[in-house]
Parts: sequence; structure tokens; C-alpha cells
Amino acid sequence: MTVKYIITTIALFGIVVVKAQTGDEQSLKKAAEWTQALQLNNAAKEQAVQQAIARHLTAVKNWHDAHPATIIPDGINPATGNKLSDLDKQVILCSAQPAAIRDSLLMVLQANLTPVQVEQVLDAYTVGKVAFTIKGYEAIVPDLTEKERAEITKQLKLARAEAINYKNMKEISAIFEIYKTKCEQYLNNNGRNWRQLYKTYTDKIKAEKAAKGKN
Repeated sequence: MTVKYIITTIALFGIVVVKAQTGDEQSLKKAAEWTQALQLNNAAKEQAVQQAIARHLTAVKNWHDAHPATIIPDGINPATGNKLSDLDKQVILCSAQPAAIRDSLLMVLQANLTPVQVEQVLDAYTVGKVAFTIKGYEAIVPDLTEKERAEITKQLKLARAEAINYKNMKEISAIFEIYKTKCEQYLNNNGRNWRQLYKTYTDKIKAEKAAKGKN
């Protein structure tokens, strides 16, 4: 899927910034669980990280809820010519969040956590989609090179960093699709045929299922 979201006209629709407070109940619960999983054994760091996550989750939720897809009139995606879906519109709106919403979270995480722990938090936001997607590429491209794996990993981590500012899995997955398209274009531009690789993989899966069905 190739989707490019245009946000230059967002200001026409009267979007306003929603300031988050300490966090709503669901955000506080997630923040506590994710912080506990880090096993920091440092009360000050735990409090700082937990509060930052809760504030961020609440800010993302408030922005999302204050900017429904109906704000954007029906139209087409200029990259594809397809009619804008509600998901397209919601991603456009959420992509217009002030940079400070994400930056304030990352600043606290980077000040209190190791790089590995920061990644652990970002993975919690995106339910481990980086590792899961890499496994998918490894299955589809069995002879994936280290250079290819490094580029794909880089793109998926960029997707993860962007996706934390989206409220639900449909929106998070839409962000990952943008970067997956970049990964597949990279493979095509460097001697691979992504369409053929994917067809070979799906044919193999179908054959395996058919064989199991006969047993």
C-alpha cells in the first residue's frame, strides 16, 4: 500500500491543541504496567517515566478525540486517486499533532532510561510490531542479507517512533504500512522482486495448508 498523507491544509479546519493533564485512568494503567516492566529499581526514575507516559498517552487520546474524521471533507488521496477513507482522514489529523507531544515524552525517556529500555517502551506502544514485521520479511525473503535487514530495521524503527502518536492499532498499522512500502521499494531497487518473493511465499503457505488438509 502506498499512501502519502497531505497535511498542509489542516489549518483550514480549525484544529486546536488539546493540553493533557496527568492522565486518564486507562493511560495511567498502561503507564504503570509499562514502567513496572522496566524493573528500574529507582523510585525517582519510575515516577518520572510513568508520569511522562501517562501524559503522552492522554495527550494523544485527547487530540484524537477532539479531531474526528468528519472534520475533513470528502476528497481523494492525491497519491492514489482513491476516495479518502475515515482512516485516511484520522491519520491526517493525528499527524498534525504538535511535535512537543512526542518530544516531551522522548526527552524524559532518554534522560531516565538506557537506549534498550527506551526501545522497550516504544515497543509497548506498538505491541512489538518492529520485531514481528522483521520476522515476516525474513520468512518472505529467506536469504535476506545483513545490509537489507539493517535497512528494513531502520525503516521500521522510524515507523515505530512515528506511530506512538496514534491512538489505536488501525492507525498504528497504517503508519507501519507507509514504511513497509519503503522497505519493499528498497528491496526492488536493490535487485529483488518483491511481488515475486511475496507470491512465492504465499504459494508455499497455501501448499503447506493443502498438504495438512489431506492428512
